[in-house]
Amino acid sequence: MNSSENNQNNTVKSLDFNNLKVISAVGRGAKGVVFLAKTGNLSSNEFVALKVISKALINQKKSKNKPEGSGEYKRASFEQEVLRRFDHPLLPRLRGVLETEKIVGFAIDYCHGGNLHSLRKKQSEKMFSNDAIRFYAAELVLALEYLHELGIVYRDLKPDNVMIQENGHIMLVDFDLSTKLKPKSKPQSVNHDSSERSNSTKEKHAKKQLFSRFYRCNSGISPCDSDFDSQQSVNSVKKNELESVEKSNSFVGTEDYVAPEIVNGKGHGYEVDWWSLGIVLYEMLYGTTPFDGINRKETFYRILSKEPELTGEKTALRDLIKKLLEKDPDCRIKVDEIKGHDFFKGVKWDTVLQLARPPYIPPLIEVENEKTVGYSKNYVEVFVHELFFPKGDDGNNEEKKNNKMEEKKVNGEEKRVWVDKLSSSLNEIDDFLIF
Repeated sequence: MNSSENNQNNTVKSLDFNNLKVISAVGRGAKGVVFLAKTGNLSSNEFVALKVISKALINQKKSKNKPEGSGEYKRASFEQEVLRRFDHPLLPRLRGVLETEKIVGFAIDYCHGGNLHSLRKKQSEKMFSNDAIRFYAAELVLALEYLHELGIVYRDLKPDNVMIQENGHIMLVDFDLSTKLKPKSKPQSVNHDSSERSNSTKEKHAKKQLFSRFYRCNSGISPCDSDFDSQQSVNSVKKNELESVEKSNSFVGTEDYVAPEIVNGKGHGYEVDWWSLGIVLYEMLYGTTPFDGINRKETFYRILSKEPELTGEKTALRDLIKKLLEKDPDCRIKVDEIKGHDFFKGVKWDTVLQLARPPYIPPLIEVENEKTVGYSKNYVEVFVHELFFPKGDDGNNEEKKNNKMEEKKVNGEEKRVWVDKLSSSLNEIDDFLIF
């Protein structure tokens, strides 16, 4: 892994508006704006998503209490450092960094297919088939396993953060709520293949079955945690074998997807990502989240006290969801048990990423033509600033809200990651969705 990390660090370019063509704004969030862009460092057919943050916003949030800027500035730096480490087909690459007098930003791979949230809404009855769920679930398991082996807890898994790449495979984005813990060690002698052990002929047959199954398918940055406490957790392979792990006490996440241990504030670790996976699978199956309340307080109450309503006949998928939504993180199903679960029976984990035909292949969308004019540095700076300070606020006013929970709403709208489709102009702000 060290070699790939070094390779990433060496290849990250410094971007400026002389080699950067900003095509359109495609999303906004609590901390920044995402633009579709093309850089001179890439071939003419490749695009990047450029996440831009106003320095005035950073200065506003770091103000009096921590003048060194341990809040927004460190978060922006943390996300970049996390992206530098990735070398995985289901995670974005850091394609370049940008800084001017008024903004900071970075570029990552751009996904043409929207996100899992928008894709679900396009399905009949706004729900996925079991085969489609199996495919996306398998890729989510692989992505989370990779993050955990790097020592990264994602902490904001939800359909809005699961992008669809041009080839139909997923890509996790938006690491602004992630945090760093002691890396998960990979068990030495665990067989991740859910199918029965067999000779090479049987393995080839199982591989064909895997492919044919999928062919039939219908279609946060961390708040710089500093107060960890080392505790004992149950090992997923040998329940009686305890290992010391770090835990975070930060209260972060998107409310419908946060685990009980985050809500009760007793410290949390990698297990929160498996809880969120359970919520995502439930939503893909039923079209709604299991603990949704009329407000945040009721949602948290339901997360802590209610069991998910898994209506319908007993199936392997419902059993997996039940085990992922175990409220005790020490008893919650772990990665090796997940990969060996009956829901993934027959899945060859080492070939999932080689699948030629995922359940959904995004249609080609023309994002620029010979008439497309790139936006200037000054235009982008002014545009970003005015989105967050629309009434001439210079960013020096004290924030009125100081909630422990990371704010996931902007102007009363739910935070969304990226957008489903391109807005046609930087001026058409009404087309924005919140990321």
